[in-house]
Amino acid sequence: MMKTLRPAIFFMLLLITTGQILLAQQAQQVYLSGTGFGDTKTWDFYCTRGRKSGYWTTIQVPSCWEQQGFGNYNYGRDYKTFGKNYRFHDEEGIYKKKFFVPASWKNKQVSIVFEGSMTDTEVKINGRSTGSIHRGAFYRFAYDISSLLLPGKENQLEVIVSKMSSDKSVNNAERLADYWVFGGIYRPVYLEIKPKANIAHVAIQATAGGEFTARVDGKNLTAAYQLQASLYDPKGKLVTQIQTPVNNRDSVFTLQTKINNPFTWTSETPYLYSVKLQLKQAGKVLYRHDEKFGFRTIEIKPGQGIFVNGTQVKMKGVNRHCFWPESGRTLNDAISLQDVLLLKQMNMNAVRCSHYPPDKKFLQYCDSLGIYVINELAGWQKAYSTAAGEPLVKEMVLRDRNHPSVIFWANGNEGGTNKSLDAHFTKWDPSQRPVIHPHHRPGNAFNFIDTDHYEDYYSTKKKLQHDTLIYMPTEMLHAQDDGGGGAAMYDFWELHWNSKVSGGVFIWAMVDEAIQRTDFNNRLDANGLNANDGILGPYREKEGSYYALREIFSPVQLVNKNLNQLTLQNRYHFTNLKACNFSWQLVNYIKPFSSSDTVFAVQHKGTIPAPDIKPGATGILPLSLPAGYEQYDALMLQAKDNAGKEIYTWHIQLKPASLVTKEVVQELTAKVAQKITVQQTDSVVKLTASDITITLDKLTGRLTDVTNTKAAKLSFNNGPLLINGQYTIKAVAIEQTEDSITVKFTTGGAMQQLAWTIYRSGWVQLQYEYNNTGPAYNMAGISFSYPENYILSASWLGKGPARQWRNRIKGTEKSVYTNLYNNTQTGYGPVVYPEFKGYYGDISWMQFNTVEGSFLVAANEADLFIRLFNFYGLTGVKGTPDLPAGDISFMDVIPAVGTKLALGVNNNTTVLGPQGQLPVLANNIKRSLFFYFGTPETSNKKETYSRPVVDEVF
Repeated sequence: MMKTLRPAIFFMLLLITTGQILLAQQAQQVYLSGTGFGDTKTWDFYCTRGRKSGYWTTIQVPSCWEQQGFGNYNYGRDYKTFGKNYRFHDEEGIYKKKFFVPASWKNKQVSIVFEGSMTDTEVKINGRSTGSIHRGAFYRFAYDISSLLLPGKENQLEVIVSKMSSDKSVNNAERLADYWVFGGIYRPVYLEIKPKANIAHVAIQATAGGEFTARVDGKNLTAAYQLQASLYDPKGKLVTQIQTPVNNRDSVFTLQTKINNPFTWTSETPYLYSVKLQLKQAGKVLYRHDEKFGFRTIEIKPGQGIFVNGTQVKMKGVNRHCFWPESGRTLNDAISLQDVLLLKQMNMNAVRCSHYPPDKKFLQYCDSLGIYVINELAGWQKAYSTAAGEPLVKEMVLRDRNHPSVIFWANGNEGGTNKSLDAHFTKWDPSQRPVIHPHHRPGNAFNFIDTDHYEDYYSTKKKLQHDTLIYMPTEMLHAQDDGGGGAAMYDFWELHWNSKVSGGVFIWAMVDEAIQRTDFNNRLDANGLNANDGILGPYREKEGSYYALREIFSPVQLVNKNLNQLTLQNRYHFTNLKACNFSWQLVNYIKPFSSSDTVFAVQHKGTIPAPDIKPGATGILPLSLPAGYEQYDALMLQAKDNAGKEIYTWHIQLKPASLVTKEVVQELTAKVAQKITVQQTDSVVKLTASDITITLDKLTGRLTDVTNTKAAKLSFNNGPLLINGQYTIKAVAIEQTEDSITVKFTTGGAMQQLAWTIYRSGWVQLQYEYNNTGPAYNMAGISFSYPENYILSASWLGKGPARQWRNRIKGTEKSVYTNLYNNTQTGYGPVVYPEFKGYYGDISWMQFNTVEGSFLVAANEADLFIRLFNFYGLTGVKGTPDLPAGDISFMDVIPAVGTKLALGVNNNTTVLGPQGQLPVLANNIKRSLFFYFGTPETSNKKETYSRPVVDEVF
């Protein structure tokens, strides 16, 4: 007698059986490779040329074979490096993989699917060809291998991959480009198993008005069937079901319905619906296919703009390649997600997938998190032939047409557009997304959109004010070296934001593409300057432009910092600011030489009622602070979106600069010395107090020597040296009080006033006034000398963490920062971010830690820049912009920076807009700096502070 199954066990078996039935009804994917970088499988491999060639071994799949130690590296512009007659050395890789085929697959449709293989790919199963060679590196392709398999037995897969294509136009479009050229099966390979009667493809069109259409391609339909579609809302609730009969004479059939008031998809509201399609026969489900989609409508209105769901939108975008230093073009889900989150952190809403379609997962994250996508057919400066391009357009559109994030198809890039392919995009895309032509040649506008690349500020202004075409540059402000990207972007973005015909912008580019070379001890190589084009470093390190763009593109703009009437502008397209969250903190910063591992103490905090400000409007943020808020160092004001993610945090200094300096001096005043002394000869004056001695040159007024008996000699000297202009010393006078000695220099020339004072406490004060009111200068201030190789680190209260340029001030909020010394040079490795050397703004104090000990400078007036050592923004025959004399400079004007590509070359930044103009100083500059050459005795206390609420990770 059989025993009855216990309910729990019966339920588990039921779940397993049901799951197997459901799985059989859907397409199964059996991976022959791994899924991406970090998850690979071992295949047999033979490389024909280069490293590790001429013998059978193994390789990890998916991968770029160069990153596995095979073949040779070459950059797509090697014809530039090695001359126009340079010929790429083709390499072939022969892959073999055995796999078992269950007997149950005998009556199934089995396809082998390649998500991407570079480049020409020939596939054989059990020694028999699966079909014609696939040419094209960046596209999903598949072969039906049902008739070639041996069910119930082990089967042999052989794949022959040629790095270079036998089709000249494919090489021209894909391989003669400005990026690393790789070889190999670099995206996953899998078997797709379906019932004989199935659904081959689905094309969904879902409009903002609620109209839903699904065009379904049936496969192997030999009898009468029913097709049912069930629509579910973003929360998984069934919305509606529709059904249509299908017979064996139909190959394409259509399901249509309309729902009322759908949640529409935008970059701000990425609502995703799902449809479950079931192919039935006599009530039995034979096959099921699921898709996610979004209700949204894209319109181009000539002379008006780009509209999503009836609202004009502007793209805040960047260009992105699929790239990771360790794996080349082989990515994984984590990298794709990280990149989409970084776009959101920069307050971007768009990405151009240049110069080829991305991994499928990247588009899924764009769908779910809200990013507008330009999806691009490959082609850099040359195009596919029509014969080569037609099947690749089909493969690209069939794979990606149901993604609501994809709002444009791009037909190649610049010289890589084959106009005869335009109609093929819409042929395979029933939703008729617009096709654009990214270009840099006037007159190549298409579909009423001008995408012209690398216009300067004034030609951009002309287009936006006088042209009737929509202007949406698909490349701009080339971010090579430390130029472009965020530099000058504020001026450009204000033009675009305030123009009726702007479609937004796409910066070149997102990431520095330095590859970790397996033939050079895993050293990063960016092919000289060619691949350092990014706003982010190769491992997604945040460069200066990242911080600038985060504030410039913020959908919540702080119009003023008047605490009695804080004004906000809403730069969302769809979202009222009442959906956001606002909070504040009153904080005190740590002082120099603090032993705290955090940077400020929160004294008070609170939330702010979100104001009712419609998209595009301006309104007041009702800030209510406690009495006496002025006694604290700063107010931190934070805005978060409706999902609780930080949009931006502004730091507003409350105390005047002179009070901040006074508190630093008082806080760090050492034990008072018994006496202060002065000694002089014909050439020098020596001042001593509290173990510190400074020596001044009577002929120049400059500091020549510093010693601290408790530390060592400090090599800080040779200043103040005027960056612009000359001066002479006419007379020297010494004034002494009980607490201080002052040496006053009567000057002639550009220096109007110069005086050094040493106090009994050991503090040294430099007072100076200079005249730069004549011609406009790219930089102004004073310099000192200090050996760069003695520096260990610096801490400061000022703007950071990234260095600044005059036209890239945005995004650097005032706080306390610390940076270890690094010798990062633009365009060369090793690269460490943030760079140590550069210009840092609004400095209240900066502490230098050196092999000789520490010293401190504090500024009595606001808006002081400090320049740290020698570096350039743009490399070339002569690096630009020019540098001040000396090593450490205290400046009132710092240079703007140009871009590597045509704009602002040789630092002619005037073409980049108002912030790139040379400033004219209308009045003399008068400043007072305080120095402490050593470590004060009272700086040992331990403080407890809070970590900053900035740059929050999503």
